[in-house]
Amino acid sequence: MELGIVNGLVYLDGQFREENIYIKNGRIEAVTKSYLPCEEEFDAEGAKILPGFIDPHVHFQLKAGKNTSKDDFYTGSVLGALGGVTTYIDFLDPIQSSAEFEKAFRERMELASFSATDYSFHTTIAVPKEDAANLLKAGIRAGLPSLKLFTTYSDTDRRTYDRDIDRLLQVSAELKGRIVIHAENDTLIDTRTDILVKDHEKSRPVLSERTEILKLAEMAKEREGQLYIVHVSAGSSVKLLVRNYQEELKKGRILLESCPHYFLFHSGYYEKEDGYRYTMTPPLREEKEMQLLREQIDNLTVIGTDHCPFDNSLKREKYTSQIPMGIGGIQYSFLTMYEAFGEKIIPKFTEGPAKAYGLYPRKGTLLPGADADIVVFKGETEHPIQDAESVYNGNKVKGAVSQVFLRGEQIVRNGIFLGGKGRFLRREL
Repeated sequence: MELGIVNGLVYLDGQFREENIYIKNGRIEAVTKSYLPCEEEFDAEGAKILPGFIDPHVHFQLKAGKNTSKDDFYTGSVLGALGGVTTYIDFLDPIQSSAEFEKAFRERMELASFSATDYSFHTTIAVPKEDAANLLKAGIRAGLPSLKLFTTYSDTDRRTYDRDIDRLLQVSAELKGRIVIHAENDTLIDTRTDILVKDHEKSRPVLSERTEILKLAEMAKEREGQLYIVHVSAGSSVKLLVRNYQEELKKGRILLESCPHYFLFHSGYYEKEDGYRYTMTPPLREEKEMQLLREQIDNLTVIGTDHCPFDNSLKREKYTSQIPMGIGGIQYSFLTMYEAFGEKIIPKFTEGPAKAYGLYPRKGTLLPGADADIVVFKGETEHPIQDAESVYNGNKVKGAVSQVFLRGEQIVRNGIFLGGKGRFLRREL
């Protein structure tokens, strides 16, 4: 064996076991109580040993009008690594025809070549000019079986309409693709240019999310399609789906993702002097919706971050139309959610996204044969996040991501990034 991680509590099958992990050729070779000879040994000293986390929703180097998000593929992946994220899925720029796919794919691959951790992409579409199934097929051929679309943003020509969505859901199971949707009812959104930050939530109301999600769920049920709703922001949205589409949720035909900020902040933050820092879409919800979302945590499959920060100098504006939407958080996503929910949150960062997006069992598990992506999570001492640039600054968390291994190579030691080289991951559902 090349590396042994010994004397740890290894997370397998939803529980912790006193086992040792042995690694060879970048993969987990054995998980055993025995001590095997190896070239190098790391003593975990009783710490929790977790699979590397997967963030299936990030926006590195995203162009938003005249602005570009703060983190490129290198800086964003380094922040992710410090938080235990060893794999992430970003997005191609929106396309309208299959002929545009190759260029969109090539451009993002070139940018991602600097990534410090492993990565993949979702195909993204906007107002298809041909059979939408062709755009899904183009992605599948390149190893991208997930296709992202928006049901809003008609004012910037990014909305995909129901006929195309229905077509995609109709063919998704047969083609082994997953339809990933930003769900807001476009006709219920106020697109005026003079909306104040304090009114951000009112301009994109909960009703907009609920009505759109229910419509999409009914379409997915009728077509037996593969539907994935990103960044669900309201607990009432989840509650309604559980009440009306329990069978689809159980079978995994409908999968739900949410983000840490919807569990930790509420729309009252928009009243603050620095409320602009918390602007994203969908917006933060009322406190009662945040609490209800917390109650619905067991009905969510995945936690993603929607990581898309912009410099505060760009966000410090009066009207939401002037503000690039998005916040950061990839470095603190697991810590904040672990503080809120404990060990039950682990699958939503590991096997949940891995199975949803065709990465399992290569990623998301510590079973023999998996990539040796490993997080050593140490301690339970409570401490505040100290990062003045982050909206999570001051939030209390417990424990720490101490060591991180990517395919058997240590990329984080005692909370310090050592260096790493990511690889593109072809996926298949």
